Amino acid sequence: MSFEHWITFVLTSVVLLIIPGPTILLVIGDALAHRGRSAYATVAGVAAGDLTAFTLSMAGLGAVLAASATLFTGLKWAGAAYLVYLGVQALRTANRARSLEVASQSGGGRQRFAKAWLVTALNPKSIVFFVAFVPQFIDAKLAFWPQAVVLIPTFVVLATANAMVYALLARSLATRLTSQRAQANVQRAGGITLIGAGALIATRT
Repeated sequence: MSFEHWITFVLTSVVLLIIPGPTILLVIGDALAHRGRSAYATVAGVAAGDLTAFTLSMAGLGAVLAASATLFTGLKWAGAAYLVYLGVQALRTANRARSLEVASQSGGGRQRFAKAWLVTALNPKSIVFFVAFVPQFIDAKLAFWPQAVVLIPTFVVLATANAMVYALLARSLATRLTSQRAQANVQRAGGITLIGAGALIATRT
């Protein structure tokens, strides 16, 4: 994997991670309900969940590539089309974005960790998204798992840092982070990024 492909993956992932989803809402709710280090339990759960979902997705992609390089290429094209579709949908709904409701998290650290892991790892939409997203950065001509060993920890570190930033900002900026204006802005940014990620298939060799 070239540095160019890796940095493109990093930048695209950062923009996509910024968009608040179910796991980020859990982190915000945890930070609002439990000050200080208690938010770390949920952040750790998010990290473990992303590691699980990403690894499962990569294992599936590796199996596809091992079965047929042609089939893997077809999956890349299908994934690219899916990403463009998601991007267009995000742009269409940006102006209709509503303020998100954030529920305070209760329970001990282990319970919050487990809930964050379940929400992150067992969300079928997350696994489908990874299957569509990751192939755009995989070179079928190179060994698969060496590339996976780079992408998996990269994404998990980025996702963990993103969750931690939301946790630290939540107490003072929770309303702004989930406001209609903020949602519209992140939806537009995410939509443009998704379309760009899908378009990568047309320029990669």
